[in-house]
Amino acid sequence: MPAMPEDRVHEKIGALQAHSEEFVGLRRDIHRHPELGYKEFRTSDLVAESLARWGYTVERGLGGTGVVGQLRRGTGTRSLGLRADMDALPIQEATGLAHASCHAGVMHACGHDGHTAMLLAAARHLAEKGEFSGTLNLIFQPAEEGLGGAKKMMEDGLFTKYPCDAIFAMHNMPGYPAGHLVLRDGAAMASSDNVTITVEGTGGHGAVPQLAADPVVAGAAIVMGLQSIVARNIDPLQMAVITVGAFNAGVANNVIPQTATLKLSVRALDREVRETLERRITELVHAQAQSYGVRAHIDYRRGYPVLVNTPAETDFARQVAGELVGADRVTPQGNALTGSEDFAFMLEQVPGSYLLIGNGDGKGGGHGACMVHNPGYDFNDASLPVGAAYWALLAERFLVPA
Repeated sequence: MPAMPEDRVHEKIGALQAHSEEFVGLRRDIHRHPELGYKEFRTSDLVAESLARWGYTVERGLGGTGVVGQLRRGTGTRSLGLRADMDALPIQEATGLAHASCHAGVMHACGHDGHTAMLLAAARHLAEKGEFSGTLNLIFQPAEEGLGGAKKMMEDGLFTKYPCDAIFAMHNMPGYPAGHLVLRDGAAMASSDNVTITVEGTGGHGAVPQLAADPVVAGAAIVMGLQSIVARNIDPLQMAVITVGAFNAGVANNVIPQTATLKLSVRALDREVRETLERRITELVHAQAQSYGVRAHIDYRRGYPVLVNTPAETDFARQVAGELVGADRVTPQGNALTGSEDFAFMLEQVPGSYLLIGNGDGKGGGHGACMVHNPGYDFNDASLPVGAAYWALLAERFLVPA
């Protein structure tokens, strides 16, 4: 990939910086009016109206509240997809900021307000000053937070209507300096599966346990047994997580309940490991239940798959990052994350890459180090022009004029 002259790159950052106040205001407006998954009505209105005003062909309704803006230019045959998520989380904000959420119990605690604003800033720049030839598809996705909005958009024909030769997405990451870019090829984020185990026994009086079949004891044995799966059935060099996040049974100290319920979060960074976890959890739970004279019912629900960045597209994204901010502000092969992301569904159909942009490391009195999904979190606006410039440069480098 031939490099753009350095002064042109600096000019691009400067052009985005010149509009930063406008898009910081937009970002804070979205932050103040957060909306949960599939309810992003105001946000999608704002996105659609902005894109249409800048000359994009806009389609609404994919995935319920999703928005796609398309811009064709020149005679190029390549097509590029850039995706941002729009939904908020059911968390009560505790930042005390002037632009804090005006909706009780709902806040942008993951930075999707910033992701949307970065892509909108890039959209305007590319419409007004972009030098590219081909088709640009900007995808504003609903319901990333556990509700599978990416999959829903795909089921509604996203890539049939808007085919992409490659697709990219970006997420902020507290702990890295603001604007620092982190890339990784291969498995980058874990799969996430949700398991509910109902242990059914025979209830009875706590004073005569021999007349009952205790689901609590069996459930406790299941909890302990599950820990052996990662320790003894998974290659020590592989990542796997089995977390029992809930164990509910009974209400009185002298009553053996009829049932006990366990809820699990199961994660892996390898597709085969994911299969092994499901098989062993199922085998172990039934075997443990039988050994205690009770029955177990397992509701095993597959969530997001392993997010796998394709090598060629990640290398391209890596080169763009170095060109934009310099090698000292790029981590070329960051660590994999045990969190999950539904962009993984898109990467199962289209080659591409998911990268991170630093939200602040808290050093030198700076902010942005508060982790996401926390009541005190806020997107760091210092990253906004860098992220927008990155999208603009990546689009121009991918859709190179003839």
